[in-house]
Amino acid sequence: MDLFITKLLLAIFAPALLVVFFTRVTFHHVVGLVLTLSLVAASVYAGYTHNWVLYAADALSLTVGFWYAKRMVERTRENMEEEHQVN
Repeated sequence: MDLFITKLLLAIFAPALLVVFFTRVTFHHVVGLVLTLSLVAASVYAGYTHNWVLYAADALSLTVGFWYAKRMVERTRENMEEEHQVN
């Protein structure tokens, strides 16, 4: 049971954090989502995820991470445009 709880906590937080991290590295939220999705798919293929609750938690976390990363990219672009207009 402890192993399932650990997997569930990681499924809730890790994909969202990975989407944000990859977005910060690549400067594009879709690339961050695709890279994270490929890691999640690899872990499912390797057999680390084998429960529909974990699939749902991964999907929810990916969605939240993508939403936040998109918002982060839009804010950064707006700030860059404002800086560019001031100079």
